[in-house]
Amino acid sequence: MIEMKKACPRETYGKELLKAAGEDKRIVALDADLSGSTMSCLVRQQYPEQYFEMGIAEQNMVAVAAGLALSGKIPFVHSFSVFLTGRAFEQIRQSIALAGANVKLVGSSYGFSDFGDGATHQALEDVAVMRALPNMTVLVPMDPGEVVEAVALARQIEGPVYIRISRTEMEYMPREYPRGTLLEPSLMADGKDITVFSNGLMTKEALLARSILAEEGISLRVVNVSCPKPLAKEQILDYMRDVKGVITAEEHSVIGGLGSAILEAAALEPKPTCLIGANDTFGQSAESHEELLEHYGLTFKTIVERARFLARRDV
Repeated sequence: MIEMKKACPRETYGKELLKAAGEDKRIVALDADLSGSTMSCLVRQQYPEQYFEMGIAEQNMVAVAAGLALSGKIPFVHSFSVFLTGRAFEQIRQSIALAGANVKLVGSSYGFSDFGDGATHQALEDVAVMRALPNMTVLVPMDPGEVVEAVALARQIEGPVYIRISRTEMEYMPREYPRGTLLEPSLMADGKDITVFSNGLMTKEALLARSILAEEGISLRVVNVSCPKPLAKEQILDYMRDVKGVITAEEHSVIGGLGSAILEAAALEPKPTCLIGANDTFGQSAESHEELLEHYGLTFKTIVERARFLARRDV
């Protein structure tokens, strides 16, 4: 297998935000004492007049961002995913989502990617929380290239956006088929037996599973879904109608994330479906991100197992 080019999505994001801030002086960055990790520090260094260090006060940071948006600014608000969506939920709901404020929320180090700090720092429910809010667009890039696209799309959307950024290096994924914006599901590889809907690093795992299953005569269709909210329901259903079953794979709880979104979309046209994610559990500390992904079954191996099960069912 050819080794793909890799990059740290946080660094890719920081560079793209810096570029955006240079192009549009309305863009301002706010951070909660984590700018060296979220990489909003690049804006602080280059354009200090467009940067606000808010300290460890996420609720106040979000409230200030709402005020800045009302004054015509375009705030990009940063913290770890777990703190941004957890500690500041009330302010996000009342001042951002309810008001339809033009604020971009950027949650860094999601899922198990902050492996060293354990359960308190590992956001496994942030997509569920943000997806439940009216007016909110939720973006989960699968690779550094989509991080760049997410920033561009967030700038185009007039309203609240939540972008989920991993702490771990990610490969640039090959794109064999034409694709639209991140708002649309992206066909990564076609197949006729099982459809896998994935996002984040699980798209790479789905493609690995596909190559293994091909040798067994099981054909996997892999569809990347970087926008679980608003979900492109009709396109999702089109990718489901001609297969035996469906698998969803995400670095998130199986409750409320991509898997839930797919099941909701297919409620009137159901298919046998297996959800792969964190099974109603908190995380824990580990020596590496890979160790946790293996422990919680977020690898190609689980996708292979579920696909074998679905392919052998009588339908």
